[in-house]
Formats: sequence, C-alpha cells, structure tokens
Amino acid sequence: MNYLNNILGTKYPIIQGAMANIATGAFAAACSNAGGLGIIATGGMTPDVLRKEIEDARKITDKPFGVNLMLMHPQTDEFVKIVCEEKIPFVTTGAGNPGKYMDQFKKAGIFVMPVVAAPILAKHLEDCGADAIIAEGCESGGHIGEMTTMTLVPQVCDVVNIPVIAAGGVADNRQMRAVLELGACGVQVGTCLLGSIECPIHDNYKEAIIKAKGSDTIVTGRIGGTPVRVLKNKMAREYVAKEKEGATLEELEKYTLGSLRRAVFEGDTRTGSLMTGQTCGQVTSVRPVADIFADLCRGLDFSKVKEAI
Repeated sequence: MNYLNNILGTKYPIIQGAMANIATGAFAAACSNAGGLGIIATGGMTPDVLRKEIEDARKITDKPFGVNLMLMHPQTDEFVKIVCEEKIPFVTTGAGNPGKYMDQFKKAGIFVMPVVAAPILAKHLEDCGADAIIAEGCESGGHIGEMTTMTLVPQVCDVVNIPVIAAGGVADNRQMRAVLELGACGVQVGTCLLGSIECPIHDNYKEAIIKAKGSDTIVTGRIGGTPVRVLKNKMAREYVAKEKEGATLEELEKYTLGSLRRAVFEGDTRTGSLMTGQTCGQVTSVRPVADIFADLCRGLDFSKVKEAI
C-alpha cells in the first residue's frame, strides 16, 4: 500500500481538514503549497462562492487541492456539478452518503474520500465506490461520532481494502507515528492548523485555541444526536445546560444560529462556536503551515511503499 502522499501527489501524507467558513480557497492553496492537500469546504458557501474560491486557489497554487462536500447542504447537487466541471481531482465528503454522486465523480476522474465515524459505514462506502476512507475519531473538533481514533482506525483498516486516512487527535509527530502504526496511510488534520499564520480565523479565535488546555473542550448536541466538539464558553455551557433540561431543538437553535461565523469573522469568543479538537492543548503558538507539516512528518520516510499491519 502506498503512503497517502504517493496517492495524492503531495510532499506529505496530510490532508487539511474541511472546516466550514475557514477552509477557503486561499487557505487550501497555502496548505497545498506547504506540502499537504488543501481542501475548500463548501459548508456555508453558495455555488457562486465555491467557483470563486476555486479560482482564488488556482491563482495561488499550481499544486493539487480538493473540495469537501457537506452532503446535507441543500445545494450539494450544484456543488457536485461544479467540482466535475472544474476538474477538481479530489473530493472529501461528510454528513451523508455520497453514493448517489459516485457515477458523476467516476466519469470526471475524481478521487473520492468520505469521512466516516464507524467501520460499518466505511465498508458500505467502499462498496459504493469510495477510493479511500477518512476515519475520524471523536477527539476531533466540529461534528463527531462516538469512537476514538485509537479504536476506529484499526477497525476500519480491518474491514476495507482501500487506503485509510486517520483524523482526530493528530497534532504532532508522536500522534502521526501512532496512527501509521494503526494502519493509516496518512492523516487529516484541522485543530493544529487553527494555530497557523495562514489560517483565516479571527485573532481572538487563535488566541483562545493557544490558551486552551486539552480538557477545555465540550460536546454540545450529544443528547439530541448532533454532537459537536467546541471550546467551553458561555454559549456552549448554556446550550448543554438547556439540553439537559429537555429544551427543544428550536429553543437550542438560538444558541448556535450564526455562532460559527461570529467566532471566525467577528472573534466572538463568548457566544461564538469555537470548534476545536482535543489537541487544542498542543497548539501553543502561531506558526507557518509549512512548519506544522514538517514537524508532523519529522524523521519519517514516505518515499517507500507502506507495509500493511
């Protein structure tokens, strides 16, 4: 089995996580230029905005990048058409089953990597035509499942015959080495990139990540079946308290409506949704993406074929 960099044509076996409102064309291009695979996230976008972000990325990099499709988005059909027309080589997917689009992806020559939180879904998506699987543990930020990366990655590797990429809980060289030992051929990272110079989030958001300890995250929406990992703040604590009291989804929505945009663009660290994984405690300074990638891969040789566990 090849390491992920040999599959993607990148320097490092690293995919930049698709963080809604954060993973812009410029940020994706910066991550691709740094040696990983940059990803433009369609969450919060319109079709016209996606086309512009793709155009922006191509002005900054001549290296490969991809697009993430949040399949619950009401305009996913239009996004799929765009990525095919624009000849985007790589697509990651989340929040749903991309099976209905597989024929379109295959005809366009697109390499498809769905994000999964359970082995049974990984096997189903392999059967649907997925080219690789991103196995994301609950240590990650944003929308999460229940399994940890330590348990999820080897179980996914055991049930599929396509490459497995580990996500969740990877922010340094030790964790990179660990998930490779679990059977992954590479990683997808997000939280450690929030502390990058190139990341377009508000400085208040970056400062909150840098100050945070690993125990400073909380999961909202777990009772209602929509778990999201964020930094503890006024919004998150009130949401969880109301959720435990039995508040309706409509009542809870007032806490989260527009909260991610408030955090990313306005730097609202009290009522904004500061999505982050448990590795926030390892992000202690603002650094270039290139340095973050180089440290993740320090001492590792990805030029060879990866041995199966």
